[in-house]
Amino acid sequence: MIEIRTICWIMPFGCHDKRFYILRIDRSSITGDGGKTMEDRKVVTIEDRIPTLKAQRKQRANRRLVVYLSIFFFLILLIIYFQSSLSHIRNVEVSGNNYVSDKEIILLSELDNSVSFWNLNAEKVEEKVEQSKEIANVTVTRQFPATAKVKVVENARVAYLKKGSQYFPILQSGAILDALPKGDTPVSAPILMQWNESTQLSEMAGELRKVNLSIINRISEIHYTPDGDKAFNLTLYMTDGYEVKTSIADFSEKMNSYPLIVEKLKDKAKGILYLNEGSWLEPYEEVPTNDEEKKETS
Repeated sequence: MIEIRTICWIMPFGCHDKRFYILRIDRSSITGDGGKTMEDRKVVTIEDRIPTLKAQRKQRANRRLVVYLSIFFFLILLIIYFQSSLSHIRNVEVSGNNYVSDKEIILLSELDNSVSFWNLNAEKVEEKVEQSKEIANVTVTRQFPATAKVKVVENARVAYLKKGSQYFPILQSGAILDALPKGDTPVSAPILMQWNESTQLSEMAGELRKVNLSIINRISEIHYTPDGDKAFNLTLYMTDGYEVKTSIADFSEKMNSYPLIVEKLKDKAKGILYLNEGSWLEPYEEVPTNDEEKKETS
């Protein structure tokens, strides 16, 4: 606690019949701050603070200048980037294709280093690629800094039409492609034998499109075998050893039930499976050979 004692003497004196009073305060009567008087304390004047204030204002001004210059040069760099080839596509990645080559898809997309990465119109590129009969769906995306990604879904090849020594792929869309290069053989799809480009072939392609691909892969050959008034008869040779007699009408419905029918026949000898109005099996051992047929007719 600081105790302040004030000792005052009031001394009257006269001057022209007027009375004045002088109040004196003993300096030694005021104590505080360890006994220091007001005059002993350090007082900072405004003149002493001016250099510090000027330095602070200069620092703030310098910081603002650095921020403005940074923004300015950043904008300059952006302008240079967009005006140069750095903002163009430099790489195209293609995925999902098995039969159509990367080169062909890139040519269809018209994507090259003249196309701006930021002005890439994905919808237009997808429309261009989908012009190919072999492409069912396309998705185009961008990956920074300069890559365009093209993901395709191809129309499955559901069969191959054999004409002479050439094989023509038939797609699930029903389209028939150009013949395979010489020396290439069909894979993962049946071969259509004894067919020509007729109404029956168009109908057959439409039915094959509705058959499950797992079943398509189990068919080795499909022969067009009309018999008298039965103009749409077919003979199929399966990879599991069965021979199937059926017709074009409701072909997909009949063949989609094939796995269930074969599962029920697994304990029986293999043979000719008839799939028409109903289904039944004729074992190979009961099928007469050509020699036996000739003896019966002679």
